[in-house]
Amino acid sequence: MKKTVLFFLILSVLLVTSGCLDETNGQKITVQKITVQKRTSEENIFEDFREVTENKQVEKAINIIKNAKWENKKVEMVRYADYQFQFPSKNSNGKEDKIASYLLWISPNGQNLEIITESDEFVKLTTQDSAELYGILTGEELIK
Repeated sequence: MKKTVLFFLILSVLLVTSGCLDETNGQKITVQKITVQKRTSEENIFEDFREVTENKQVEKAINIIKNAKWENKKVEMVRYADYQFQFPSKNSNGKEDKIASYLLWISPNGQNLEIITESDEFVKLTTQDSAELYGILTGEELIK
């Protein structure tokens, strides 16, 4: 009898604590991902390439993009983008928030990434940020 009571007591504690695992400091954890498409030909046609779902990588990529020194100017590139990627995120209600979409070019020197947003913002990332972001988005090293 005592073993049965002890078993149900332990089971109850486990159920209560596991039910709280999806919350951090009273806030629901938002599930985020990065969807990456790669240009596969000389045309402006992209195909699904990779989906990044590891939270640490997604957060690092978001921080790189957020902390970049963006310029408000319309830029004309000489070729189509090498990649495009999006940050769709889910809010605490489980519904998707606005999707941020970016076009990405590898600079001619192969060491920097240049990114344009839909709202005509432009940034040329530092060599270090370029290497980190490229690794996250493609799973490969940026060619130097």
